[in-house]
Amino acid sequence: MAEKIIMFCRYYVLLIVLLPYRTLQFIYHKLSFQVSRASNLDAAEGIENHVPIAPKLSSSFITDSEIQSEFAHHAPGVARMNNGSFGCCPASVISALQQWQLKLLSQPDHFYFNELENRILESRYKIKDLINAEDVDEVSIVDNISTAVAIVLQQATWAFAEGKFNKGDAVIMFHCAYGAVKNSIKAYFSRAGGYVIEVQFNFPLNSNEEIISEFSKALEREKGNGRRVRLAVIDHVTCMPSVIMPVKQLVKICREEGVEQVFIDAAHGVGCVDVDMQEIGADFYASTLYKWFFCPPAAAFLYCRKSATYSDLQLHHPVVSHRYGMGLAEESFWVGTRDYTPYLVLPSAMEFVKRFEGGVEGIRKMNHDAVVEMGKMLAEAWGTNLGCPPDMCASMIMVGLPSCLGISSDDDAMKLWAHLRKKFGVEVRIHYQAPKDGEVVLTTGYVRICHQIYNKVDDYYKLRDAINQLVHDGFTCALEFNEA
Repeated sequence: MAEKIIMFCRYYVLLIVLLPYRTLQFIYHKLSFQVSRASNLDAAEGIENHVPIAPKLSSSFITDSEIQSEFAHHAPGVARMNNGSFGCCPASVISALQQWQLKLLSQPDHFYFNELENRILESRYKIKDLINAEDVDEVSIVDNISTAVAIVLQQATWAFAEGKFNKGDAVIMFHCAYGAVKNSIKAYFSRAGGYVIEVQFNFPLNSNEEIISEFSKALEREKGNGRRVRLAVIDHVTCMPSVIMPVKQLVKICREEGVEQVFIDAAHGVGCVDVDMQEIGADFYASTLYKWFFCPPAAAFLYCRKSATYSDLQLHHPVVSHRYGMGLAEESFWVGTRDYTPYLVLPSAMEFVKRFEGGVEGIRKMNHDAVVEMGKMLAEAWGTNLGCPPDMCASMIMVGLPSCLGISSDDDAMKLWAHLRKKFGVEVRIHYQAPKDGEVVLTTGYVRICHQIYNKVDDYYKLRDAINQLVHDGFTCALEFNEA
């Protein structure tokens, strides 16, 4: 017995004494995680109290070298300034994802039947707190915005079919709505007999008032024509051209003008702009978690305000599975056998965010300040302009391209985007801004630059120099792409 005690002290006591701080911290968080999970299990049984994961013990924040290490898997030699399209996922979150995937594959029966629902519930609680929702039942996790849009618009199809909506009732949206969203409106709303009001505004922009004015005029005009507007679809941050929309004011106008429901497409939402459901006041709000909040594709959520959730316009997931009729959150939790693990890493993403000073707010401010600085640098280098004032952009900004490049169509923009990637190793979106009839403008092409924590100043210098090289070489879209 004495020999066993000596062996224990020799091998284990010394190990515990010398255990690194980060390992102790890991154990601490594992214990905190168990507390959080227990509270979620209680919530699943009807108990309201929810215990969040405890904050980091260390007061030190992530270093530049640690950030670069987290994103060392990014392709070398590529100036990646297109975070707005597909986002980014740090190595620590990828590791958590892989652990969940191994757990799923090692014993899928246990995982699907005994663990998945509670883990998704935990992520839903995290989202509820993140967006200041009133109730966790207002939050459903889905794979992307397209699914969220289908959920909202599908109810309109049934409303037309069941006589709740009349032929010619309208949906209102902006002309810059995302292409997939426009197609969903066509597939669900227009095909069922609905009318589409498309609001235009001039770009580049000088103020929010230009957007608000055009929206108000469109609503007043249609209301004067006797048109009943059932739904408004509004971006929180538009994709192309990119600008923060004054969603609070637009929602208020919808309420005043009798628009029945408001859906906010916030693909660029959480992690990019401030998101508060109580302040915004929309009926539906959908945001990705992979674009600006460090989760892997595909993880997103749809918020449905209680009054909308329990209205006679029932909401259902477009994929009908075993949980049909049990509520949207339940239906979204299970849409058949698939990999749900991207839904489960939100706690890990939140822990990653906590490593930054100011958390998500600190990251947003840093990205905004940096993208504005880089946008001004590029505009000065090319002798062009920004697409909007700095306070109307988030972590993305539009910068005019030299007119001599001759961007004269959406096709030109797409080809120039690919050309920059293939020839210069620059990943960035290009936007074609068509002039109005009879209008003469010098700048018809804009580049959308993004800034995320992994970006460096050299990325933007590489873009600057690539465009300058094209100008120096006499490149024009008409000459190069027509010959190709």
